[in-house]
Amino acid sequence: MATLIHELAGQTWFIVFMAIALFGGVLTAVHHAEVIAHKTGEPFGTLVLAICVTIIEVSLIISMMLSGHEGSEFIARDAVFATVMIVMNGVIGLCIFIGGLKHYEMSFRNDGTNSALAVLTALATFILVMPIVTTSSPGPDFTKSQLAFAGIASFALYIAFLFFQTVSHRDYYLPKAIDKKTDINFHAQKPSNLKTGVSVVLLILSLIIVVGLAELLSPAIEAGVKAAGAPKTIVGIAIALLVLLPEGYAAVRAARANRLQSSLNLALGSALASIGLSIPVIAAIAIFFNLPISLGISSLNITLLYLTLFIGALTLAIGKTTRLQGVVHLIIFFEYLFLSLVP
Repeated sequence: MATLIHELAGQTWFIVFMAIALFGGVLTAVHHAEVIAHKTGEPFGTLVLAICVTIIEVSLIISMMLSGHEGSEFIARDAVFATVMIVMNGVIGLCIFIGGLKHYEMSFRNDGTNSALAVLTALATFILVMPIVTTSSPGPDFTKSQLAFAGIASFALYIAFLFFQTVSHRDYYLPKAIDKKTDINFHAQKPSNLKTGVSVVLLILSLIIVVGLAELLSPAIEAGVKAAGAPKTIVGIAIALLVLLPEGYAAVRAARANRLQSSLNLALGSALASIGLSIPVIAAIAIFFNLPISLGISSLNITLLYLTLFIGALTLAIGKTTRLQGVVHLIIFFEYLFLSLVP
């Protein structure tokens, strides 16, 4: 069976068919996640897609790590870093730019977004930067005890953020009153319990299909990167782009509808879940199966990371956005993509 899949993966028609089916699965997942989100309301609704995206990402990373291919120890690092860069620059930049084209200026609550960015900065530093400066093991690697502690610390931070977002300071992540008047969905009737239940089942099925299709496409992605002579980091970027399709699409749709608060909840939530949920699972599996894993990023990527976090802090500081901020984030995103190809 594995040989048949490998042979099919080399066929252009198979790759195109799988890509179309994957996009269809993503759109289906987004639709049913939005039904559930509309039933539960903010900020619980945006957590649905964040958790779903994490499930897809972890399954892809683990499957590639277990395959033992050359460079598999860097897949988790590249995918997590790519997720942070794509979300903070690509998704947020696109949402601000497209929303700005239609609505000129959009507002949001900076209380919650600033808190989310603070947690993201700590998580990114713990996982992607600390391995570079620790001295217990050579190179950009953690020891097993350091990896275990980093995984536990990341999970604890994410749980603390979830409590802050959904219990103690939930209002920080709700749209402002003025936004509620312009939100065309605000007064819409919530879906029934039956419709919500059906959407839950169909969402799970859609995610299973998306995971399966993404794993079928992963050999083709690796082969394409190798044939093009591109750096191995492109595989991690491709994985991140695949798994962020549902949330990215939903975030852009929300921005077009003048719901930037929802867009930012989705974007920042996915970046936080990417580290706070996926790294503990990946670390546990790597330790249990004695798999090699390297999480430290290069000095070039550290520079891009902190440029991104600094510009992100400026963007989220005032509670309003214009097209210019979107352009800045998108240019940084294109710079990241270019330097990934030509480091």
